[in-house]
Amino acid sequence: MSPPIAPVGWSRWLVPPAALAIHLSIGQAYAWSVFKPPLEDALGLSGTQSALPFQLGIVMLGLSAAFGGTLVERRGPRWAMTVALVCFSSGFLLSALGAATEQFWLIVFGYGFVGGIGLGIGYISPVSTLIKWFPDRPGMATGIAIMGFGGGALIASPWSAQMLESFGSDSSGIALAFLVHGLSYAVFMLLGVLLVRVPRPTGAPTAMEQAADGRPATPAGPQVSARQALRTPQFWLLWVVLCMNVTAGIGILEKAAPMITDFFADTSTPVSATAAAGFVALLSAANMAGRIGWSSTSDLIGRKNIYRVYLGAGVLMYALIALVGSSSKPLFVLCALVILSFYGGGFATIPAYLKDLFGTYQVGAIHGRLLTAWSTAGVLGPLIVNWIADRQEEAGKHGAELYGTSLFIMMGLLVVGFAANELVRPVHPSHHLDAVTPEKGAPDVRRRQQSEPA
Repeated sequence: MSPPIAPVGWSRWLVPPAALAIHLSIGQAYAWSVFKPPLEDALGLSGTQSALPFQLGIVMLGLSAAFGGTLVERRGPRWAMTVALVCFSSGFLLSALGAATEQFWLIVFGYGFVGGIGLGIGYISPVSTLIKWFPDRPGMATGIAIMGFGGGALIASPWSAQMLESFGSDSSGIALAFLVHGLSYAVFMLLGVLLVRVPRPTGAPTAMEQAADGRPATPAGPQVSARQALRTPQFWLLWVVLCMNVTAGIGILEKAAPMITDFFADTSTPVSATAAAGFVALLSAANMAGRIGWSSTSDLIGRKNIYRVYLGAGVLMYALIALVGSSSKPLFVLCALVILSFYGGGFATIPAYLKDLFGTYQVGAIHGRLLTAWSTAGVLGPLIVNWIADRQEEAGKHGAELYGTSLFIMMGLLVVGFAANELVRPVHPSHHLDAVTPEKGAPDVRRRQQSEPA
């Protein structure tokens, strides 16, 4: 399946809504913590066990993005969005069956494995297309789309909480909630499938090829293939940067609802389940705002500088939560919101960072391979937070004491990411396409670029 080519005069501003339809749907993954307490009560699970569907989903996101990145580049965004729709919705339907029959392994398989494939293919489906439509503002363009993934929980969190309240938090109520999710998201994602368009081939004048001042936009800077990118230190340094930033954020995000409840359980103002779900929604809003706000800022101050902000200021936020977070609810919430804005901003900025270093030639495939860092972080973050919290609880500790060690570990990871970002340098010309024999079956863009007007 190939997407229709945009006709002459097609507005490039119609492409971000298509991407948002996909990303707002698959962004439901960030609202998983709303389902954790009901699943633990209904099926007798520990916190570590109830995190498994989410963890596997993030693992499959990275793996499917890595292995499917080149295929997405070849077949186009409409094919990718269709695959994402089928897998993501099917994952919810399988999870509904698992909850109804109280078979937790089926929830792990459905939401984590099948749904995770939909997450990965859907996540990368619009990235390279948007960068090609917006060569003059790549950070803003990818931020608009990826903002949807961060904002998905803003919708899903209160929606899921309301369904569980209406249907019940037992296994049958959870099953019905999963069923409604699967059917609703299928309809919404279909809008993106029908709306998406790709630019016309080079040489045919289109709206995409016009920069903000109306001049033709031609590829500039280095052009590096996905295979060659893996041979550069820059790719692996960015892998470490993304992994550390995501690990530090995703640990809190996956445990958000139980964490704020535990932090203030022994105070005079405990946090209710409804308020905890509202906190998850607030985190989603910060995640979403950070994706468009920080990524757009990176167009002005540069990618390396914005990652210095994410990683350096992130250490300070974690230190405040660890040392004085339990004494002030507003401070705890504010620091968590800033951390999640950095977390979201890191995701939205990384495609533009890759474009700056490797060019637009196969940036979608390179991005897909880099998302294996997210797979690693999707295991590390929740595992660190949940495993330590479970061990602390077994030792008789409670409240904020459950998370102190985890928070200091996250600070250390951010320091590692900061150091890796400082080591990033421009890609050596020996890796550029004009210095490397084109891969078999790949289009020779060197001749095309040389024939284009400067």
